[in-house]
Amino acid sequence: MRHPVYRPPDIPGLEFDPFLTQALAQGPVMKIRLPQGAALAECWLVTGYEETRFVASDPRFSRDITKRAFPTMNRHLIPMGASVSFIDPPDHTRIRSVVTPAFSAGRMQELRPRAEALVTQLLDGLEAVGPPADLIEQVISPLPLTLIGEIFGIDPAERPRLRRWAEGILVRPRTEQDAAHARALRDEAAAHFHDLLDRRRASSGDDLMTVFAHAVEERQISEDEALAMASLTALNGWHPVRNNLANMVFTLLRRPHLVKALSGGDIPVAQLVEELLRWIPHKNGIGQPRVATEDVALGEATIRAGDYVYVQYWAANRDPAAFTRPAEIDADRSGPPHLAFGHGPHYCVAPHLARLQAQLLLPALFTRLPALCLAVPADEVAFQLDALIRGPITLPVAW
Repeated sequence: MRHPVYRPPDIPGLEFDPFLTQALAQGPVMKIRLPQGAALAECWLVTGYEETRFVASDPRFSRDITKRAFPTMNRHLIPMGASVSFIDPPDHTRIRSVVTPAFSAGRMQELRPRAEALVTQLLDGLEAVGPPADLIEQVISPLPLTLIGEIFGIDPAERPRLRRWAEGILVRPRTEQDAAHARALRDEAAAHFHDLLDRRRASSGDDLMTVFAHAVEERQISEDEALAMASLTALNGWHPVRNNLANMVFTLLRRPHLVKALSGGDIPVAQLVEELLRWIPHKNGIGQPRVATEDVALGEATIRAGDYVYVQYWAANRDPAAFTRPAEIDADRSGPPHLAFGHGPHYCVAPHLARLQAQLLLPALFTRLPALCLAVPADEVAFQLDALIRGPITLPVAW
């Protein structure tokens, strides 16, 4: 049997991947082929909500695949050193334990007044510039860049480098030249964090780089692990949040009834943010694979030891077996939690920080600027095609 080939599509705006729509209609688990790795190699694609949760949390599906020739969408892969993305527990748990306290719910409550003040400051700047303006450049990008920079203790003058690295590394390289550029930026970022780590060894501060430096000194983690985790966390502290916030604002600007309900207090902002996280198909492609370490029954399928398995969180968030009318945005939705931050041991390290920024920005933005609208037709808003996380390049607005 010839299974369908999945190739990373160039999808306009926030349209849902038509291949994933077909996969959901076919069933929660299916065999596909990918164009790279072993020639058109077969693997499993899991789109069902319950099946995705099962695979993502079952230790028989390993993320330790870097020494294998696995099927993939992309010809060029740019791993971030000893990244926890490709490490299983217990080492994965050991490394994450260093960073997770910095992003706990309690720490985010402590950060909230600073984040509120920053949102106000950025909106002041937006109004000073006047319409039309690029909301991403003026507000959406500097918000997470400033906060993650402060959490890491990175000097304000150095923070734009985080943005440049993320824009060049967290991408889908199409050519060897693109891949070489991404590798050079990755190495540049690693050198920067290595220098920062050295300078923080004698520090008594509470910033995250000092935490990493002390963890290395205490042999809780290796230097390579610290550098990979620092790079991954810092770059992802900006890139996904920048794009997710832009996606949320773009989505709301096309749905005035939701803006009206939010501004009038008819929708709790936290509830709306969760529904937007569920509905928006944030990531390009189908993510990173796992490999089965033994035979596992999954629904009507049997995953054999050595088989590769991709879980697709965005498809699972549209599974009609889990969500009523999943293609609609329903701010009053009840039901299971979404999987926008993943599931299991590899659950996102900083969901509380992402939520905090969305919950502060959206009501402040639409309360402060009730006439906010797109300054161009929605279909003229250009989106990044090769970024790992989907999002508009610019967001021209007026008010």
